[in-house]
Amino acid sequence: FRRAHTLTVLFILTCALGYVTLLEETPQDTAYNTKRGIVASILVFLCFGVTQAKDGPFSRPHPAYWRFWLCVSVVYELFLIFILFQTVQDGRQFMKYIDPNLGVPLPERDYGGNCLIYDPGNETDPFHNIWDKLDGFVPAHFFGWYLKTLMIRDWWMCMIISVMFEFLEYSLEHQLPNFSECWWDHWIMDVILCNGLGIYCGMKTLSWLSLKTYKWQGLWNIPTYKGKMKRIVFQFTPYSWVKFEWKPASSLRRWLAVCGIIFVFLLAELNTFYLKFVLWMPPEHYLVLLRLVFFVNVGGVAMREIYDFMDDPKFHKKLGQQAWLVAAITATEFLIVVKYDPYTLTLSLPFYITQCWILGIILVLTWTAWRFFIRDITLRYKEIRRQKQEHRYEKDKCLSNGDGHSSMLDEQNGSKLRERKL
Repeated sequence: FRRAHTLTVLFILTCALGYVTLLEETPQDTAYNTKRGIVASILVFLCFGVTQAKDGPFSRPHPAYWRFWLCVSVVYELFLIFILFQTVQDGRQFMKYIDPNLGVPLPERDYGGNCLIYDPGNETDPFHNIWDKLDGFVPAHFFGWYLKTLMIRDWWMCMIISVMFEFLEYSLEHQLPNFSECWWDHWIMDVILCNGLGIYCGMKTLSWLSLKTYKWQGLWNIPTYKGKMKRIVFQFTPYSWVKFEWKPASSLRRWLAVCGIIFVFLLAELNTFYLKFVLWMPPEHYLVLLRLVFFVNVGGVAMREIYDFMDDPKFHKKLGQQAWLVAAITATEFLIVVKYDPYTLTLSLPFYITQCWILGIILVLTWTAWRFFIRDITLRYKEIRRQKQEHRYEKDKCLSNGDGHSSMLDEQNGSKLRERKL
């Protein structure tokens, strides 16, 4: 039935597209016709994928919604592969087919400069530095971290990623001027206010979802209109709830998996800035916002698939399809950045930044070796030593005269001597 339904939908869509092309005279604009043909092909593929793709772990608001984003992931990955195989000039000029305003080099905005919170030299507005930093990216940071918290479902991981990204901005501000910010912009506005408040609100939402009673009732079985409206709203909440317990220190496998998740998250965050830098896209362009909306939807599914694979590998024997696509998209975006502007990426880090990163890597590797190798060997040695001491103590206790077992041994020896005499 599902396959027949798919063929019917594809047939209707194809007929509709063909009818539209027959109604109007085909223009003699090659670029316009090519663009229109590509869009129609993508629509047909999305229609097929929404009905035939494999279901993911989420079923609300509808499984077709998540199948749609899976197919969008495939389309986006194919687009990235196409951009990757173009020359730098052709790739940048190709963006004009999406938006004619693109393909033009844009100056990066520097958020550093005057870092005085209170500027006494400006009598009209001494707090002008703060107001200059309050742009549209402030609510974007808050909502972004609110949604990331709903994806990761762990306070410590979110805070680590938030703080680590600020260190990356410090380390890479010699490559991208956009990373140059004031100290209070890094730690007060970003980490504490925007990111911290978003993480706090996200954790409160997760707490409410974990306490919510998941008892579903059919819409037409609810007698009141208020109940029906409440049921429609709850359709956009999860069908059931799974609490993520990452437990990174429980085993070496989980520790490496959590480190890999943090690395991919940070790389995807960096790709946002480097892609708009190499493809000449302004930060406020709608394509940048669409990419963030895309990652919010596919990232939630990918995180659930990763957690299921880590938590129950016997049932989930392989990693989910959306998780593989997110990893492939992140890697392809990084390859585009490397190809389009290798000079910027190869700018050497300042010496003190290199020292800090080497020290951090050594500390992480040292803790990993101690926690999963040296500590286990030490604990195993102590356990064996304790068992030997207990065994020696029991043996000495058995040989003592004050023990009931030793007196029984004396009686047995005495009976053997009497038997010999007889």
